[in-house]
Amino acid sequence: MPTFSYSARPASGGEIQTGELDLPTKEEVMAHLHRQKLIPVSVREKPKEISLSFGTGITTRDIVIFTRQFATMINSGLPLVQSLDILAEQTENQALRKTISDVLYDVESGHTLADAMGKHPKVFTELYVNMVAAGEAGGILDTILLRLATFLEKNDALVRKIKGAMIYPGVIFSVAGAAICILLIFVIPTFQSMFESAGIPLPLPTQIVITMSVFLQAYWWAVGAGIILFVFGIRQYYQTDQGQLVLDRLLLAMPILGDLQRKSAVARFTRTLGTLVSSGVSILEGLEITAKTAGNRVIHDAVMGSRASIAGGETIAGPLKESGVFPPMVVQMINVGEQTGGLDEMLSKIADFYDDEVDTAVEALLAAMEPIMIVVLGVVVGGMIVAMYLPIFDMINAVQ
Repeated sequence: MPTFSYSARPASGGEIQTGELDLPTKEEVMAHLHRQKLIPVSVREKPKEISLSFGTGITTRDIVIFTRQFATMINSGLPLVQSLDILAEQTENQALRKTISDVLYDVESGHTLADAMGKHPKVFTELYVNMVAAGEAGGILDTILLRLATFLEKNDALVRKIKGAMIYPGVIFSVAGAAICILLIFVIPTFQSMFESAGIPLPLPTQIVITMSVFLQAYWWAVGAGIILFVFGIRQYYQTDQGQLVLDRLLLAMPILGDLQRKSAVARFTRTLGTLVSSGVSILEGLEITAKTAGNRVIHDAVMGSRASIAGGETIAGPLKESGVFPPMVVQMINVGEQTGGLDEMLSKIADFYDDEVDTAVEALLAAMEPIMIVVLGVVVGGMIVAMYLPIFDMINAVQ
């Protein structure tokens, strides 16, 4: 049976009363209140608790649309509760609709909008909640929501660029791996039987390929288990502080891919911190939130070092320079922004610049991966084929 929350005023006058009732329909709740000589002010079904996963039930695009519509309604002068009510009714995504209804219920119960959203961390991130809190405190909620929508769109575009760059080589190497396994398990044994019946000595490359084929046929389960254990071990190691630091440092040190990771991290850092600072969030809190969204432990430690530096009365730029991750130009521009009091504007300019740099890095990665994949596939697959044909050439020469 659903639970309804209500607020009602006594017919004889007095303060508004609030409470909850477990009844089948809204009409029965209102009838019950009338029998109690209460005049209903609002009656709303209490949302059920649900479990949401950002990125599965609710996409970034859903959040962006919700945020922009919310900002437009607030800017038009609609009350907060009415805006949320309209959004809950018109939102097509059922998971987001339930979340908005839950937020609406909490706001009507006396919570701030930021507190209500903070109860749904998988939908509204810490950055989102802190910016909303700053907007409520400063009376510029509509402006903050528009900034949030723009930030989410640009951040999502950045993530899509990086994921898109990984799809092509990932697909190629997966197909190549499958092709090699098929050759070793189904094709090579045919040649092996033919060579054994001919009784000719086999060249070393042919022996190596046949040995690989025999091993894979006999111990394919061990190979599969080894790969799974390796991936699991890497994931478990990455869960540790030392593992995160080591693997993220290795990732940044990789040619081409490391440059892409560094530029995307700089773009994300500057965009996030610039948005937070321009929205009224304190620099200390902004740096802490930004560190959590860095996506790389080396970047995280550098940002937290900047936070400690600020807390000690120093500058942001010093620890960023010492980390060796941030390019000198970025450090100098942040330093100038601190000195001139225009840090938020400077961070936004850096973010715009590095968005373009990420595009260039993605193009460079794809351009470099194509010849690398051709060479690797040519050497591995072509080498296996040549190794199997070497004994055939010897057989032909022996016949002649």
